Amino acid sequence: MDDETQQRVITLVAAGIAYGISHAVTNRYIDVPDQRGIKDDALEAVLKGATTAASTILASIIVRRVLAGRWGG
Repeated sequence: MDDETQQRVITLVAAGIAYGISHAVTNRYIDVPDQRGIKDDALEAVLKGATTAASTILASIIVRRVLAGRWGG
């Protein structure tokens, strides 16, 4: 698989992982008030940034290990 295709696969896998993590984290740590403030928006931005970074790293590890056939260690 060439590098461009590998990057696309990583992006797609990362999006799926981010979606799952984002829902779990958002439901656990963000209590949606009747009227959102700057603090709520800032917390949401930080959590989304962290989940995006974590999901990209995780997706990269998964895709590279699957492609290299090194899933077992």
